[in-house]
Amino acid sequence: MRPSSRLLATAASTGNGLKPAPLAILPPIPLYRRLLRAHRKHLPPEMRLLGDEYIKSEFRLHRSVDNPAHLIGFLTEWQLYAQTIEGDSWKGERLDPVKVEKMSDQQIGQMYELMQAIKKSQEEGDSQE
Repeated sequence: MRPSSRLLATAASTGNGLKPAPLAILPPIPLYRRLLRAHRKHLPPEMRLLGDEYIKSEFRLHRSVDNPAHLIGFLTEWQLYAQTIEGDSWKGERLDPVKVEKMSDQQIGQMYELMQAIKKSQEEGDSQE
């Protein structure tokens, strides 16, 4: 993941008119740090552990991406995620159906596994009380 400053500036200036574009896309390392900091400040410990591990694995998997469109999409979505976590507006929010339609079978499987893990942790929490 080695975006040029010109590439990031171009990505920040494009918008689709449906929602406000972020001011600028952060480079990968500052964005990675921002995400971990947002988890530390805004998530309970159990969710933070899961989220931190997921962020680390995703950034590792995308370390060698050379496709500019893929890189811009990756960084943009993670930056929007950071803004959402920092704003605390995410609680109880549903997934965007358009994004679900764009997911691959593997991504949908990962979402299902995440849902099962959350349900299991909630059941364990209820049984401990």
